Amino acid sequence: MKIQTFFDKFDLLTEAPNAVQKMRELVIAFAVRGKLVEQCSDDEMADALVRRVAASLPKRQSENPFLSEIGPYITAETAYELPIGWTWLPLGHVGIWATGCGFPKQYRGDAKGEFLFCKVSDMNLPGNEVEIRTTANAIDREVMKKIRSRANPIGTVIFPKIGGAIATNKRRLVVKPTIIDNNCSGIQPIGLTDSKWLLILMQSIDLKKYQTGTSVPAVSQSALDPIRIGLPPLSEQKRIVAKVDELMALCNRLETQLQERDMRHAALARAALTRFADAPTPGNIGFLFHDVFTIEPADLRKAILTLAIQGKLVPQEPNDEPAELLLQKIADEKQQPAAGKLPKQDPVAPITAGEIPFDVPPGWQWTRLSSITRRIHYGFTASASSEIKSVRLLRITDIQNNSVNWPTVPGCEISEQAIPQYRLEKGDILIARTGGTVGKTYLVRDAPVVAVFASYLIRIQGVFQFFDQYLKLFLESPTYWAQLEEGTRGGAQPNVNGQTLGRMVVPIPPLAEQRRIVAKVDQLMTLVDRLEAQLAASRAAATNLMNAVVAELTSEV
Repeated sequence: MKIQTFFDKFDLLTEAPNAVQKMRELVIAFAVRGKLVEQCSDDEMADALVRRVAASLPKRQSENPFLSEIGPYITAETAYELPIGWTWLPLGHVGIWATGCGFPKQYRGDAKGEFLFCKVSDMNLPGNEVEIRTTANAIDREVMKKIRSRANPIGTVIFPKIGGAIATNKRRLVVKPTIIDNNCSGIQPIGLTDSKWLLILMQSIDLKKYQTGTSVPAVSQSALDPIRIGLPPLSEQKRIVAKVDELMALCNRLETQLQERDMRHAALARAALTRFADAPTPGNIGFLFHDVFTIEPADLRKAILTLAIQGKLVPQEPNDEPAELLLQKIADEKQQPAAGKLPKQDPVAPITAGEIPFDVPPGWQWTRLSSITRRIHYGFTASASSEIKSVRLLRITDIQNNSVNWPTVPGCEISEQAIPQYRLEKGDILIARTGGTVGKTYLVRDAPVVAVFASYLIRIQGVFQFFDQYLKLFLESPTYWAQLEEGTRGGAQPNVNGQTLGRMVVPIPPLAEQRRIVAKVDQLMTLVDRLEAQLAASRAAATNLMNAVVAELTSEV
């Protein structure tokens, strides 16, 4: 099987993550093992090239002690067989290592100096470019003399040698005399290699395998020197470079086609969502699940929730009791004697026109979250203990994917008098108030154990005249998240408090419509879950096929 197989099957692999990147990696792997072009009997054999070049470099042996070993030793055991005309060589024999130095700030001089000064940050090139043509800093010849540095010649291949950049596979080609930073390393050709083939060779080496250190990983010259590489004849190197350029150009075209396809699909998806959002009345949403394009499940969920709280998922019923009367009943409920045991709430501030993000249908009403809740308060401060089972302490970490595995929730010490204040009840909604999960919500649908909630959670207890599942739906919508983001700005760490939550504006439908909306959302989310599973299966199948093709191809390399 040839690498062309991968290109021929590419249409079947496009759903796999990083399909084009896998193609590029295979091209490089084939290139450095002699599987891309035919060998030519007229080429000067690589071992003869090595001896000829070594004989011409007596003065440089002191700079690269490995050069003194070049000779008939080249019979090392390796993992694969080289093509005829190739020879094994330690990487340290291929060229002279380029060393870096710190940037001489005291001799900054002209930023447009004669010699480029390349740092790791200068290696961040757009697209698939590899040539270092400009850098943020440059120095002149006088400064270079003062710092006793030396410019690396054209054709040097450079790469990061310290920190996380090691794993980025940045390999760059110097096309102007360039000094490198001491966080970089490189290798200068000495006549054994075409500079672009040397670049391909270095792209094939996973430097991360040779790094040492944990807090600040680094790759040393001594670790790279003995790496065995296959050296082709010089003429074949040039043919390989031409073939790699051809195949990489094909990869670039395929990548562009995929990006254009994704952009078209995204435009269709946006148009579909806009069409749905702009509908004056609820309508058929089947086109959102059209096979011609795929709306990402996350975008579908956001759209469904947005339309749900805008009154565009289900028809309004003129016989429904309007939200205005519902809110009056809620206000009356909160004045009942039982409600008097709860903390007194601040007066609800009027809603201004600027706070209303969209118009709601007839029969709906805007109100603040505090007006439809009995209580918004923080949880109980205590240490969790897996030894205590009598009273559980529900924490943010116990809430995963809108569910709680109650048997694994630890307990805590709490007095009998304090339990009623914090005990969780069916219908409670908990909100994470700080950290990376700030704003995340959980609706208590069942409390099978005696449980209180931890202090990094806020509890919202709705009034009995309101449907708790509709409130939870609102607390997952983009409208909620937009208000939450606005309320948590300005702090070093995002956090939300009860006052911020209480001031949020909420669109209120009639109670009967709340139930219809929740039922419709549940129905649509089931469809989205099904779509997400189908997409995952399709992508997994493409990934498995890609892995099989890569494994078959790799077995031939």
